[in-house]
Amino acid sequence: MRLFLNYSRGWLKTESSCAYLATLTEIASREKTLVPVTTLDPKTALIVVDLQKGIVGSPSIHPIAGVIERTQTLLAAFRRVPLPVALVNVAGGAPGRTEQPRRSSTFPEGFTDLIPELDRRPNDIVVTKRTWGAFASTDLEAQLRAHGITQVVIIGVATGTGVESTARQAYEAGFNVTLATDAMTDVRPEAHAYSLAHVFPRLGETGTTQEIITLLGTRSAGI
Repeated sequence: MRLFLNYSRGWLKTESSCAYLATLTEIASREKTLVPVTTLDPKTALIVVDLQKGIVGSPSIHPIAGVIERTQTLLAAFRRVPLPVALVNVAGGAPGRTEQPRRSSTFPEGFTDLIPELDRRPNDIVVTKRTWGAFASTDLEAQLRAHGITQVVIIGVATGTGVESTARQAYEAGFNVTLATDAMTDVRPEAHAYSLAHVFPRLGETGTTQEIITLLGTRSAGI
């Protein structure tokens, strides 16, 4: 019996590893075949989700350094135009009952601090959310409307929670939505893959950081 259990556990571990690798392969394939973004409105804002000290250290499926680097590139491009930048952090969760145990409501010191690489500026929109999405528990929509924003580009972490929820809420609020898929990541490969393949195409357009910056340049030039 013990031999059988050991064998079964080994088989399950192997199956789990194979499934994980298959998901990563699917992600890579999906990211190569995404249809590039086609349009940026004259009034477009960049939303950076949950790039904060207490989260960026999690074991994500893409190197977080690359996500941060591409975020900095997009921040620089939007600020140069200039167009509004919204920096979002999370400091809690929705109060409803859930089957999965909640994380502690007490965060260690510095957990909610935005990472310094974002180089927060006085004109940046900064909101603190207590839900997955950045609209439900903040005045982000009102602030974007005050700037005349009609489209948002969303990046950050995690793809299947904070980013996807923010995209859903933006879409439902009537904004055109674009997602820079190489400037986001998740700790769960299956969640990242599902968002890219099945959710984002129904909420807006996807593209790479460089594709968005190219469109940003033509938009600002009035082309």
